[in-house]
Amino acid sequence: MNKEIEAKIGSNIRNLRKKRNMTQEQLAAKLQINGCDITRSAIAKIEVGQRHLYPDEIILIKNILNTSYDDIFDIS
Repeated sequence: MNKEIEAKIGSNIRNLRKKRNMTQEQLAAKLQINGCDITRSAIAKIEVGQRHLYPDEIILIKNILNTSYDDIFDIS
């Protein structure tokens, strides 16, 4: 995947998380509760485009942040 696209998607996730007044630690904890083995550090790397997202992570992030796939994948 293109690094610029990964960085944009990560930025979208960070912005959506912050809009919900949620920390990286809180997002990681909610993902863990839902069966996703992820750390706060991994969330930080996703948000800056240094780590790929797995499909199950995308689905859970969408649900936890109560957002749409369009909001996550908006690269405009």
